[in-house]
Amino acid sequence: MFKRVLNAAIFVILALAFIEKPSSLSVTSDLRFRRVLWEPPCGLTEGIDVFCLLLFIVDVVIKSYLIGWEEFQKSKWLIAYALILAASIVDWTVTLCLFCEERIRIRRLLRPFFLLQNSSLMKKAFKCLRQTIPQITSVMLLLALHLLLFTMIAMLLFTRVQTTEDDQEWKTYFRNLPESLTSLLVLLTTANNPDVMIPAYSRNRAYSLFFITFSLIGTYLLMNLLTAIIYNQFRGYLLSSIQALLIRRCLGIRGAFEVLCCERPSKAGRRGSVRMTVSTNTVLQVLQKVKMSSAHKQEMIKQVKAFTHDCVTAEQFRALFDELHKETVREYPPKPAYRSVFLQKLQTLLSHRFVDYFGNLIVAVHLICIFVALVRDAETPISKRDGFFLGVVNGSFVLYYLLEMAVKIFALGIKGYCSYKSNLFDGLLTIILLILQLSSLVQYGLPHPGWNPELHGLLSLWETVRLANMLIVFRFLRLISSVKLTSLVANSLFDLIKNLRAFAGILVVAYYVFAIAGVVFFKDKIPAPQNATNASLNASISSENMTQQCGTYEQLGYWPNNFNDFAAALVTLWDLMVVNNWQVFLDVFSRYASPWSKLYFVAWWLVSSVIWVNLFVALILENFIHKWDRTYHPSFSDQESEYQMSVQDMFSGSPYACTCAFICGLESINTECHSTAHSNHENG
Repeated sequence: MFKRVLNAAIFVILALAFIEKPSSLSVTSDLRFRRVLWEPPCGLTEGIDVFCLLLFIVDVVIKSYLIGWEEFQKSKWLIAYALILAASIVDWTVTLCLFCEERIRIRRLLRPFFLLQNSSLMKKAFKCLRQTIPQITSVMLLLALHLLLFTMIAMLLFTRVQTTEDDQEWKTYFRNLPESLTSLLVLLTTANNPDVMIPAYSRNRAYSLFFITFSLIGTYLLMNLLTAIIYNQFRGYLLSSIQALLIRRCLGIRGAFEVLCCERPSKAGRRGSVRMTVSTNTVLQVLQKVKMSSAHKQEMIKQVKAFTHDCVTAEQFRALFDELHKETVREYPPKPAYRSVFLQKLQTLLSHRFVDYFGNLIVAVHLICIFVALVRDAETPISKRDGFFLGVVNGSFVLYYLLEMAVKIFALGIKGYCSYKSNLFDGLLTIILLILQLSSLVQYGLPHPGWNPELHGLLSLWETVRLANMLIVFRFLRLISSVKLTSLVANSLFDLIKNLRAFAGILVVAYYVFAIAGVVFFKDKIPAPQNATNASLNASISSENMTQQCGTYEQLGYWPNNFNDFAAALVTLWDLMVVNNWQVFLDVFSRYASPWSKLYFVAWWLVSSVIWVNLFVALILENFIHKWDRTYHPSFSDQESEYQMSVQDMFSGSPYACTCAFICGLESINTECHSTAHSNHENG
């Protein structure tokens, strides 16, 4: 419960950035007609802030008390936790003293730390990043050298000349060193290609060799080499971490056995040697109290009861934990038993997998009909559309879905039908479509040629029916599981999404810090157009774009992309991470804020596009290669398969996600663990 309270407090304190000044509570972030709906009064967000900080103080005090002062001094995370809380309290006090009018709030930049320190998975991911980044500095230096070398060559090639026509390349892209570096850095991301080349290429086609060579070396060689190095270093750190993790878990299992076996040693063998065992009743009592899935618990209890003796050896105790790595096979309710031979044969026929194949074919036909209707009516106004075709199609397919639902209930029974999630989704979808179809018939009548249901409001019942039909596409996606390769790709994607929490959390931290910093640095730096009002905006926008320089922030109408509030900053950072037209932001903020603002955007490009995206690629490669080897190379031995662990094995939340098939010298540590356990037992 306290963990949930802490998670809620972290969510609340992070979400305060959306309502704190400058508030994000506006319909749009466009500078031309942005109107803030509400600004919080002084003391409201500060009260919520200090309440969350007090909860964190209680958390750090409890943790420090439980582990003791000596362990607290060794824990860097707890020390940083306490220091950041102290700095936040001081900054909160300054805010109250200045009546909430200070421009910079340091504690807003420190808030993501609370999210980071509260998750062991994120700490593990952060350590992984910290171990990986120093290994790629050589490639980053090589990339910087490549950029500087070609910048000097470009400034020598594209110098200022007498005629205006020949000065376009120099004037636009290579006027001085900062602009030359910026132009080639943007070209490295292909965002301004081929624009940066056109002025020189129009004069002489030989100039294209410079830009092609730069892109070939920088974009296609060095950047991909960077991806390979990040993947290799990242995977190497993962393997070493997994090995250490396995050893710790195996020692934990052995340690648990030593603690339990102290209760009842049993003599076995010759010359008075002592063989340690654990009573089966003790193991059963522990299993009853421990928290795990019911299926795994029942299987482990079943194995313990199956032991011939009333004691469990160390090897048997270790083997029990192998059950935690096995996937549970769900048992479905039995099918209904019919007395009639005809009904039995009909049940067998309707339970065949070809019934599902035929249902998927019908869904495909339904989708084709919907697409045909959409394409036919794409350019026809709603008031002039003939809804006869789509009305008949809807009614026909809804009747089939009802028939299919009844057939499955007949073959599987109510409990068997509800035990499949896909059937529940299909049934819910069928009921929704039936209700909407009946409502449409009651309100609009039966379809007929020239049938055009009247539009009521923004979204009529007729429009709702058509949108609900599009949900059928999710049912059609079940075909993915029937194709082996597509199923492999889909499973890799789902596993990646489920086990990407730690790295997604790191990205959230980066977004939060850069968004807050962007609001501090660039808030209200871009002036809004003076002639842009709600009444005259549509009339003047075309003439404004004609007078602006092509490709600029103003001409492209990027007014919603700014750092005037936290939500707008997040969207702007996303657009920058995609790096499409990111030179527009470099230009506008260097003009209105400072030329040094480019350092902020380059830093975000390095963090998001270079480091995090490459790590994401490494995760995808590791996950897919792992599943591919397990699927298409099942001949791997158990020992070899232990080293083919995927990323989610390390970053999964289950304490026994990784297998403990090898014990790493179980018998060699038996004596040491045994003596340690007995000494601890004697000392109470």
